[in-house]
Amino acid sequence: MRIGLLTEGGYPYAAGESRLWCDRLVHGLPQHEFDLFALSRSAEQEDQGWVRLPHHVGRVRTAPLWTPEGGTPRGSGERGLLARLVTGGGVSYGRRDRRRFAAHLTALTTAICATEETGSDRAADGAPGAELFTEGFYGLAELARERGGLHLALRSETTVRILEAASRARGADRIVRGATVVDHLAFAAELERLLRPLSLDWYDPEGLGAVDLCHAASGGAAAIPGLLAKRFFGVPLLVTEHGVQLRAHYLAAPEAPFGAPVRALLARFHALLAAEVYRQAALVVAGNTHVRRWQQRCGADPAKQRTVYPGMAAERFARVGEHDDKGGPDTLVWAGRIEPAKDLIALLHAFAEVRRAEPDARLRIFGAPAEGEEAATYLAHCRALAAQLFPDEATGAHAEGVSPVTFEEIGGPEIPDLAEAYAAGGVAVLSSVVEGFPIGLVESMFCGRATVSTDVGAVVEVIGGTGLVVPPRNPRALADACIALLRDPERRARLGAAARARALELFAVEQNLAAFRGIYLELISQAPVRREPDGDPLLFATPPEARLPGPWTRPRGAVTGTDRAGAAVVAADGAERAVGEAAVAGEPAAAAEVRAGAGQRAVAGERLPVCVAADRGPGDGDA
Repeated sequence: MRIGLLTEGGYPYAAGESRLWCDRLVHGLPQHEFDLFALSRSAEQEDQGWVRLPHHVGRVRTAPLWTPEGGTPRGSGERGLLARLVTGGGVSYGRRDRRRFAAHLTALTTAICATEETGSDRAADGAPGAELFTEGFYGLAELARERGGLHLALRSETTVRILEAASRARGADRIVRGATVVDHLAFAAELERLLRPLSLDWYDPEGLGAVDLCHAASGGAAAIPGLLAKRFFGVPLLVTEHGVQLRAHYLAAPEAPFGAPVRALLARFHALLAAEVYRQAALVVAGNTHVRRWQQRCGADPAKQRTVYPGMAAERFARVGEHDDKGGPDTLVWAGRIEPAKDLIALLHAFAEVRRAEPDARLRIFGAPAEGEEAATYLAHCRALAAQLFPDEATGAHAEGVSPVTFEEIGGPEIPDLAEAYAAGGVAVLSSVVEGFPIGLVESMFCGRATVSTDVGAVVEVIGGTGLVVPPRNPRALADACIALLRDPERRARLGAAARARALELFAVEQNLAAFRGIYLELISQAPVRREPDGDPLLFATPPEARLPGPWTRPRGAVTGTDRAGAAVVAADGAERAVGEAAVAGEPAAAAEVRAGAGQRAVAGERLPVCVAADRGPGDGDA
């Protein structure tokens, strides 16, 4: 089948979020054809280029979520130039389109500005203002599809006036009522960026209308094309999230260059969009239980949720995990991106307590090269604190002192990769105050290392009893846990072995691929049959039987064990889809079972007419 993979700020670009996960998914499912629809976040990301794409990636269509200086964003469209109609400019026609734009934007902004306690309407998920939001959202989408991009329209004076009226209306949130003209201008610019996917030229029968399933690799802007593909063409939508956009907004709010009214409006938009995405998605996949709980807070139906851990390449760390003979037993290792959320300050204070109890202990901090002024400043602060807490220790009056704390970069001659970093110590430490899915923790588990972690994000879920967990921002508790493992080598070895076994069982890439292989077939089997305008069933882009190993009509004795096993999997999948499609199309279940049985008999080696295919359903057409 053809999968439309929707991404924002990630794959296929060489730098970005969820890039590795998407790359492993596409490479691991070669039986499907992938079309990529990617939104980029900056010119720098585009300049770094793409990763190497496999042969079964059919098309790649990209669009920016950033605006060139003094220019109109590419992909926003110029067909109808609706912006000129809305902003006036001496044009004496287009009154109907101006009224449509104002009405839809008024509905959208009224829902965004409304307080949650006084929302006048509630959708099935119970979110106040959801009906007004969807009315305005899809109305603007249909207008953009008919008349062109909305870039200038959403940045016009008309938009600011509508925002101001909605924020002053009865039932508006108290914080929103305090918005100034500057706040309205800032939110209008952010709203245009968030709604930019509405104006793309992807929504046609040759674009998203040609895929069998839309898979959004994140919520937010990446899921918007999937919502419109379902609305315009009936394409089922699958959403996978390793972090919820609303949570990310709250975490970034203190550093955001906006006032409280703009932050409140953005949070409300993300909440309403998430509720609509979860309502329309056929299945909502969470990368861990922590994300799953956030999805439920935003309106996701637990019956449509599934938890699939992100797959990671375990073979990178196999050498360290299987041959644990290099790590220093008295050495603590921290590896990751150096930033304030990792709370290295607390780790350094905790290590001061460790040194008092274990004078031979060392702490090795491995970080990627600092990117940005904030990261460089934080690294300098950590180095200064380490120099203050641990002056260089010399063994004699004329010997050079050596600090027990070292800051090292991954990629050098001694530590070329992460596996070597984790191999350099006996205990891996995570000291974060904010964490989603702790990838570094899983990597240390692949390496068979005992771990000490703070209880944030999905840490407890990942550890599962194979490591020690302490409260965040508590150097004393962190120190006590580290001391306990340094003094007990047998316990350290047992925890490391258990951690490696757990990581291989739950977090290897094979488990992730097997889960999504089944999810794709499940969703297609349950989706209504899509039809051409003339009523004929719409065929799969790549029929499932095309991937079957070996001829179907081979005589019984000529079928090998390998062929029979592979054909059995395809036949079983096809039988399930045939029954599901039959229920949607109104075909009697018995007829579907007959067709499924025919496929199973073919696997057993019986000669059948060439036109019979086990997984052919009403949506597959005639063989």
